[in-house]
Amino acid sequence: MPQISSYPYDVVVQDQDAWIGTDAFNRQTKQYTASAVATYLNIKGKISIGAQLPYQFITTANKSLGTFSLPTGGVGVSFSSITALKISESDLSGASSIAFLEYMIGSDIMIGQMNAPSIFGHYKILTYTVDPNDAQFYNLTVGFIGGNGSLTNNYYYDILNFTLASASQDKTFVFDQAVPSAVWTITHNLGKFPSVSVVDTQKEVYWGNVEYINSNQLKVTFSGSFAGQAFLN
Repeated sequence: MPQISSYPYDVVVQDQDAWIGTDAFNRQTKQYTASAVATYLNIKGKISIGAQLPYQFITTANKSLGTFSLPTGGVGVSFSSITALKISESDLSGASSIAFLEYMIGSDIMIGQMNAPSIFGHYKILTYTVDPNDAQFYNLTVGFIGGNGSLTNNYYYDILNFTLASASQDKTFVFDQAVPSAVWTITHNLGKFPSVSVVDTQKEVYWGNVEYINSNQLKVTFSGSFAGQAFLN
């Protein structure tokens, strides 16, 4: 058998290039492709990328660490219809994600399918609380901002902080309520969950209960009917 040093060097690694190694389960000698090794490193979080958490989506809630699911389980749900998630306190690498996700409350995250950049969901984290039935999992409520596709069972996803360049600009909206009403339904199309200030026709400030329907529409309920303006930013 020739010495290893006699083989030529290959400086251009391709997906189907292979190495000889030992299977940890049965100790058999096997080939391992560059593509398979790269997938393993990504899924297991062996290569650290700041503010990027690898998770596996599964259909059963609160099943295993490193996973996330829908609150009642299930699969095939489009990103646009998701309003809540159950997520393990640690990602696939075993690293705790608690401090990061708590810090991200009120900020945007991207949930992207690994190796498929066109399959993703963009959300704002609204709340993040410990699951009362299992302290190793947390409940997230989220507001959908944009995305494409749906979650697929047993597929792997990266969760990371994400903000559109356009979102970094301060977008505002002024709503005119010409007819007196106790409930103002406002379609603002800002793509966010803005703060709301309200005045009547005499410029007196009023306070109401704000309900965010989604990232482009909200409803403000007051104790009495009046006309005026709402300022959103």
